[in-house]
Amino acid sequence: MQFTTLPGFRDFYPDLCSRKVHIFDTWRKSAQSFNFLEYDAPILEPLDLYIEKSGSEITGQLFNFQDRGDRSVALRPELTPSLARMVGAKANSLKRPIKWFNIGENFRYERPQKGRLRSFYQFNADIFGESGPAADAELISLLGNTLQAFGLKDSDFTIRLSDRDIWLLILSSEGIHGADATLVLGIIDKMERSDRSQSIKLLSGVLNNGAEDFMIMIEKIMSIRDFASLRDLLLNLKLDSVRAEQAKLRISQWDDLLSLLSNTCVSNSLQIDLSIVRGLAYYTGFVFEAFESGGKGRALAGGGRYDSLVQKLGGPEMPATGFAMGDVTLSNLLEDSDLLDDICVKSPDFIVIIAASDISNEALKDTTMLRSLGYSVEYPLKLSSVSKQLKEANRVGATIALIYGTENQISNNVIVRDLKNKVEHVFARELLSELPKDWLANGITAK
Repeated sequence: MQFTTLPGFRDFYPDLCSRKVHIFDTWRKSAQSFNFLEYDAPILEPLDLYIEKSGSEITGQLFNFQDRGDRSVALRPELTPSLARMVGAKANSLKRPIKWFNIGENFRYERPQKGRLRSFYQFNADIFGESGPAADAELISLLGNTLQAFGLKDSDFTIRLSDRDIWLLILSSEGIHGADATLVLGIIDKMERSDRSQSIKLLSGVLNNGAEDFMIMIEKIMSIRDFASLRDLLLNLKLDSVRAEQAKLRISQWDDLLSLLSNTCVSNSLQIDLSIVRGLAYYTGFVFEAFESGGKGRALAGGGRYDSLVQKLGGPEMPATGFAMGDVTLSNLLEDSDLLDDICVKSPDFIVIIAASDISNEALKDTTMLRSLGYSVEYPLKLSSVSKQLKEANRVGATIALIYGTENQISNNVIVRDLKNKVEHVFARELLSELPKDWLANGITAK
């Protein structure tokens, strides 16, 4: 019987795994350049953790089951609940601001399709303990920096910036509050992917006959692309005195955020776009998503503020903001952009070639020494002719061959051959540890 992978899961053969490692390394280096610290969390969590965050309907999207201890558990579909739980548990002892990142596997039981799988990896970056726009700017800048680190130009992607607080003020001015406001925000979040008439039908469940006029207003708001128009919108809302002051404060916070971002790598990729709402109800302020600018317009990352989540999951009140970037759509974009073509299985630094079996022990000792110094060394598991071993050296893409036991070789020496430039030198074995390191990159240039 021939077994295959389950739907929505992937095998990573060495060539694909090298690309995955490249993506992980780029994520990690980008986060570390912003001084984010790496953490990790269990891949299996109590089911209630996800229900508490997202509601009972989330169970239909999870790999969940009863374990042998009769506990309801689930494979994590995202990392944010685990992170909020961890931070909440040690909130009093953690130095703020808390800037953490993670690269990990997640699971969602949904229909596999292009860009969406049941098993996927995500890069998560979050900041806790800072309520001001500087934290949001830091994360949005990290997002842009990360995409550029893969070789994407700032014209290749757009970071669309929106604000749940502004939407709540807009809805409040229309007399929509509480659960109705949450419901309407969910409808607005899906409008870009839904038929207009269907959106109006859904809105009529809250607004009755006013749904059509409300839809026209929403479409006008969604077309705003500049801060001046956004400011005018907020100043002209019909609000009570308390909410009017909130609107003025929000204008000031937007001004601060845009000023900060104007000095970062995302200044040419940023776009005000209130059509971005982020459907999850736990978002509380600035929200943003990154999209491919042209072509298929793929969503690359998304995030925003979730100032209430730590407290909701049992911790203290703590401001928080973060984003996640998945590997599936990112990989697809990088492949289509020819930015993964040069990423391949790493070749060994050295390959050992043995011409006489009686020298194999000495060759293995040298191999062990070079490996202990951090070099990658391919040692023959089965002896064959020198010509076959040289053919294998070319196949694995080795840079330098260490040849032992040839007739013209002086005892206790090794021939060091540059396989690309066909240059070689005789080296005393005890001096192998002193081989010039630039030979690996530039070839043998001198004795």
